[in-house]
Amino acid sequence: MDLNLRHAIKSNIAGNNEEQLEATIVDAIESGEEKMLPGLGVLFEIFWEHASEEEKNTVLTTLESEVSKL
Repeated sequence: MDLNLRHAIKSNIAGNNEEQLEATIVDAIESGEEKMLPGLGVLFEIFWEHASEEEKNTVLTTLESEVSKL
């Protein structure tokens, strides 16, 4: 069986509004379940592909700051 996880995740969120996307993200983070990580990764990939350089730099700065605290 050939399962394209990215495609499946994108199909599941297609047409979701801002409120639904936020709920998906918050649920994934709060649940702490490993199985939710691919979905967050796909959402991040979508963001990254469409983000401006300024948005990308903001994300990278935030990540660098927070990763240094781990």
